[in-house]
This record gives sequence, structure tokens and C-alpha cells, in this order.
Amino acid sequence: MQPRIGMMLASTVDSTTVVIVRWAAGDKEVTCGGRPMVDQTQQDTLLQEPLDPDHAAGTMLGKRYATDDGSVELLCTKPGQGSLAVAGVPLAVKSAKPLPASD
Repeated sequence: MQPRIGMMLASTVDSTTVVIVRWAAGDKEVTCGGRPMVDQTQQDTLLQEPLDPDHAAGTMLGKRYATDDGSVELLCTKPGQGSLAVAGVPLAVKSAKPLPASD
């Protein structure tokens, strides 16, 4: 599966769903809870897989998760127990940009 901007992905280990906001990572795999995420339309047909305890930091509703270099950005639309990663590299919550001071 080639990820693309606007694609909705669902976890196979918990209730996490995300939307791809930015993707410049080529054909890398997005995982949640240590297992590959699937297109949201395929989620109902798959059996739930066990959550990897090493990848159970959780996701938060409405937060953006990104790689350090900014090549990938995902928006969490439904939270869950699994943590997000791209090609095995964990994604961090993207912090808000500080506003300029107004004196």
C-alpha cells in the first residue's frame, strides 16, 4: 500500500485512526502498536492483532504526529493504546509554533 495525503488509516490492534497530512517518505510502512496500519475501508474485515507492549504509548485525539525531519505528519482522528511509527521510527507529538511577541 502506497500512503498518500488524505488517506485514512486504521490500526489493527486498537481503535486508533489517523489521516495522512504530509507524506514525503516514499513507500514506508505506518505502524500502530507494532503492527501495520491498513486503509480504513479494510479495517472491519481484519481480525484484531495483539498489541506489542513496547509500542503502547498511546495516541491522543486531535494531535499531530510527525517525524523529526517533517517528511511525515499524521492527524489522530480516533485515539487508542498503540503508538505510531513510520518504518520502525516512533513519531512524536508535533508541538505548536510559538506566536510572535506583541509589545
